[in-house]
Amino acid sequence: MSGVPQTLDADAVRSWCAGALAALGRERADIDAINVYPVADGDTGTNLYLTVESAARAVDAVPAGGDVAEVIRAMAHGALLGARGNSGTILSQLVRGMAAVLADGGDGDHLARALAAASDAAHAAVAHPVEGTVLTVARAAADACDGGGHLAEVATRAYEGARAALDATPGQLAALRDAGVVDAGGRGLVTVLGALVETLTGQAPSRPETPAHPPVLAPVAEGCAAGDGPAYEVIYLLDAGDSAVERLKARLDALGESLVVVGGDGLWNVHVHVDDAGAAVEAGVEAGRPHRIRITHFDTRPAPTPTTAPSPAAEGTEAAETTPLPAAEPADRAIVAVVPGEGLAGLCAEAGATTLLARPGEPPADDALAEAIHRAHAHEVVLLPNDTELRAAAARAAVRARAEGIRVALIPTRAAVQGIAALAVHEPDRDFEEDVVAMTAAAGATRYAELAVAERQSFTSAGVCQAGDILGLIEGDVAVIGHDLTDTARTVLDRMLSAGGELVTLVVGADTPAALAAGLEQHVRTAYLAVDTVVYQAGEGAPPLLIGVE
Repeated sequence: MSGVPQTLDADAVRSWCAGALAALGRERADIDAINVYPVADGDTGTNLYLTVESAARAVDAVPAGGDVAEVIRAMAHGALLGARGNSGTILSQLVRGMAAVLADGGDGDHLARALAAASDAAHAAVAHPVEGTVLTVARAAADACDGGGHLAEVATRAYEGARAALDATPGQLAALRDAGVVDAGGRGLVTVLGALVETLTGQAPSRPETPAHPPVLAPVAEGCAAGDGPAYEVIYLLDAGDSAVERLKARLDALGESLVVVGGDGLWNVHVHVDDAGAAVEAGVEAGRPHRIRITHFDTRPAPTPTTAPSPAAEGTEAAETTPLPAAEPADRAIVAVVPGEGLAGLCAEAGATTLLARPGEPPADDALAEAIHRAHAHEVVLLPNDTELRAAAARAAVRARAEGIRVALIPTRAAVQGIAALAVHEPDRDFEEDVVAMTAAAGATRYAELAVAERQSFTSAGVCQAGDILGLIEGDVAVIGHDLTDTARTVLDRMLSAGGELVTLVVGADTPAALAAGLEQHVRTAYLAVDTVVYQAGEGAPPLLIGVE
């Protein structure tokens, strides 16, 4: 067919990568809706999309004129760096396995060998391969094109083999059979292979069917009931040698499940589900240098018990006919808030916000912010970065979400207390623009301060501080240098209230003495009769004290 690639050259790889990203963008919600294994957290489609998006950015960074080896290796490296979740991590290894072969040639025989190498690499990366998953679909794709042939024919056979294997996954995995769905990761791989077929033939193959009403799914971890699986997903990049990684695999395998370690040549992506997230990270530190560490707490709250609505059946029949309940529709509006502590995360979640934890020294990256917007699952999203340093990243995440049809308003909150003020006036039933204006006004009317401990001698706007000094920062600038936490906090509070105020918000860190907040409340009651005070516990990861004055 004229106009279609006759070999998988650099331009064809670029087209395939872009097409896969676009296809996953279209099918992300459908794939999320059927995600039941290994954890039913409804994010497989999103994770695959973010993984391929990272690959596409790496491909776009290769200058025009780059050869196929450079482009396909960039695609594999980008997928490795941006791999998300169990399926995204496996997909990155599939691409890496293909790259090793396709760098040497792009005809049908090379594609067939590339798919076989991809399947082998992915199986080797998973500690305990399970049939009925993306691994099964990948192997079927490779088996279907064994022997090679014309490039487009090989790609088509691989796609058809993957489709057939995907349809069979419910018969191989009880979690899928019970939910009445196919494997979500396998569905994503079929989508990626479909984009390859379209690149090489100019025609999009038929998409897998999606149930008109996907079931409402209770969380499942490795086939266990809700709440029985590990509490955390831990993902990090790791700089380490091969021997150290083999020891790491053994240790992580003993700690948890869903272990996938992909990569090579000194750079790895580690994924595992564990109850002790700290131990999983410590294992990485012993093996090498972990970075881009992401820890996600699975939602183990009990899900609604009924997953299907039974129809009447006569006693003694083998099985009652069931009717799936409809999947949850996206909410009209949601709030996404970045918070510096577990306690604040719980507070904001109780108020209906989707939260993203900012740990000390680890501000969320663009991908994490974009993922949080997707996780909110709403047509309209208000984004509260709650940190001056996050404004640029938040703006980029908002642009990406808008490109996917999500209406996003970024309120440039500079501190958590401003985010709390904005959240307090949020009214989901109000017009979107009016809600954003009200939240922006509330945040802007809140002056903020923070107490921190100086780590070293330094020159500040308030003079020279020594290591261990208490720093009082007002609106981001050091205004007070003290030696006692309570005295410094009182001085900062007095300076802020000298300009007036009606409400003081105190956000207390986990290691802050309990008497501090009580003493400051008493001080406000005594010295500022018309001012109210509210106290929140920030939990681990937050500064000693955050102060807001409205």
